[in-house]
Parts: sequence; structure tokens; C-alpha cells
Amino acid sequence: MSDQTAQKRIAEFVKAHGKPGAAVKAVVEPIGRAGARIVLVGADGAMGDVITPDVESATRAVEAAENVEAAEWDRETTAATRIGPAHRRKMAKMQS
Repeated sequence: MSDQTAQKRIAEFVKAHGKPGAAVKAVVEPIGRAGARIVLVGADGAMGDVITPDVESATRAVEAAENVEAAEWDRETTAATRIGPAHRRKMAKMQS
């Protein structure tokens, strides 16, 4: 995925789940040979992700995005997520 495509997907998430005065949080996670994953946490607690070829391009995409702040999986970021029943069922099936 190109940097522009990643930035576009981040902007779409911000439009759907951001709000003025509350930046969307973005956690960049390396995922081996597959590249890097940008996990987005919206102001409403929604989660989304964008896959990029590497950590560097993920970091550039986050830095270029408006109303997005780089984050870690700290207490504040974790508490901001709202995981719904559908996601819990999906994760439970993966554990089986």
C-alpha cells in the first residue's frame, strides 16, 4: 500500500470516528514480513486498522494525518477502545 493510500484510509477513519478536540489515536505495530499495522482508536472508541509495507511508512502516514496522534498501548489508549460483541465473537473463534 502506498503512503497516499494509507493516509486516505486514515482520513476516512478520522472522518467517521473522530471529533473536534479529540484526536484519533494511532498505534504502529510491526507485523513481521507483512509490514506494519496502524491500529486506530476513534474518539467514539471504534477500532480500525491500516496495513503498510513497513514501520517507516506507517509512521509517515500517522505523522501526515490530521487530528491523529501517535500512541502506545498504554492505559489511556486501552481505556479509550470500545470492543463490541461482534469483535469479541470473532476473537473467541480465533482462540479455538
